Amino acid sequence: MYSQNYFASYAVSTAQSSGRQFQESSDTKRDSFQRDRDRIIHANAFRRLMYKTQVFVNYEGDMYRTRLTHSLEVAQIGRSVARNLNLNEALTEAICLAHDLGHTPFGHAGQDALNTCMRDYGGFEHNLQSLRVVDVLEKRYAAFPGLNLMFETREGILKHCSKRNAKTLGKLGERFLKREQPCLEAQIADISDAIAYNNHDVDDGLRAGLLTVQGLCETELFSAKFELVKKQYPDLEGSLLHNEIIRRMINDLVLDLQNNSASNIRDLNPLSVKDVRQAGRKMILMSEKMLDKHQELKKYLFKNFYKHNKVLEMNSHADKVVTTLFNAYLNDLGLLPPEHRQKALSETELSVEDQKARAVADYIAGMTDRFAEQECSNFRC
Repeated sequence: MYSQNYFASYAVSTAQSSGRQFQESSDTKRDSFQRDRDRIIHANAFRRLMYKTQVFVNYEGDMYRTRLTHSLEVAQIGRSVARNLNLNEALTEAICLAHDLGHTPFGHAGQDALNTCMRDYGGFEHNLQSLRVVDVLEKRYAAFPGLNLMFETREGILKHCSKRNAKTLGKLGERFLKREQPCLEAQIADISDAIAYNNHDVDDGLRAGLLTVQGLCETELFSAKFELVKKQYPDLEGSLLHNEIIRRMINDLVLDLQNNSASNIRDLNPLSVKDVRQAGRKMILMSEKMLDKHQELKKYLFKNFYKHNKVLEMNSHADKVVTTLFNAYLNDLGLLPPEHRQKALSETELSVEDQKARAVADYIAGMTDRFAEQECSNFRC
């Protein structure tokens, strides 16, 4: 087991943790958060991320990001930041790897469609679904449901939560009701997701021909790195040019994040995880200047990439597939596999109709892009 002696006093450690929902014996070779990371990697839901969309649907090409490659890239950024701030690297990595486990097929378009389908049954939100995956839906252990992850891992997975849902989550929902901050490791995972998302969508957008270098040079972050690379390699073009620019953008963002976060920690001087939670504001933040550049790029992507006609066409198709599947299963539970049909008909604290809809949503959310397409073909989508 690796030593936790290098952790800062305000980092999460096994000794400080709120523990697991179900008591387990300790592992002599791995600490609890390393075990969490390993359990996530071996989960069925994690493997299915390979065939779930980031922006482009899975069959558009093998070179585009999927939810799996995105999660790995988020984890790489998160680990680096956690290590340099003397925080719990294994916990940070576990949160990063698990943060998208509840995502539907077809990315955000699929999530939006499923949320619309579920609006009369409690709604659908992928962060809450990711928690549901690790708490309930994964079935790998005879002694307990889900993966029985540590409290802090589960807390980090649940990045956002409405007050209505928070009230149903016991201790896990308290910070949303009390307006407390999550641990620093969870804060790192959150912002690492944003950094990876922006910069890797630039790469995919350029690769697909939906974005251009000339257009992206309208943003300060991209333009500065373009000029730097061109000065060093005047004849560089194509994917090598893109790669050199993007890796420099990520490096600048991560270094700024580390330096500014270290400064915030020094200013607020937390001595414990409790101090972090009660600080009144987040500590893991970019500088205002870098955040402005990051947000400018994000707005550019929203206008020129996520709203591109080709992406909107894919989103429209995703909406059709998810909506068709939801209505078909809800109207005929016999179309569901036995396990999901049994869940739909089981007695819970939910109403009969809400339980049916939730079981259908669980089934659809767990689908890969290609399986959803195959299922929908049965209903002539």
